[in-house]
Amino acid sequence: MSNNTKPENLHKALKEYLEDYLEDIEEDVQVSTDTVIKEAKEELVQTSPRSGLARNTKYYKGWAIKNGGRTRKGRYYSKVIWNKTNYQLTHLLENGHHTRDGTGWVEAQPHIGKVQEKYGAEFSDLLKQKIKRRSK
Repeated sequence: MSNNTKPENLHKALKEYLEDYLEDIEEDVQVSTDTVIKEAKEELVQTSPRSGLARNTKYYKGWAIKNGGRTRKGRYYSKVIWNKTNYQLTHLLENGHHTRDGTGWVEAQPHIGKVQEKYGAEFSDLLKQKIKRRSK
């Protein structure tokens, strides 16, 4: 935006400035999301259970990242971590379940919630840093 904007052109200059700012923020969101999601996936691979049902199915190797979608009008960008080989086990391992014969209970092995909390906070902090840097 130039320093010598005429009053009748102010709305155009302001609109251009805000569109540029929005594009910069979108780029920051994408970079931050991609960075944090890769770290979170790696930690899930490291912290996933390797015993019981999970040992026999190589549950820990199944973590993958997929695109959650993006629309231009909604300005929506997301990524999802999911277990592509044993998605059925995520709920059972995270929350616990009854044994096959129904007489007992298998204790939970929480591993997803911890990673979600840790990297959710990290993503928020990283994005706040980048936005503050842009607004200076």
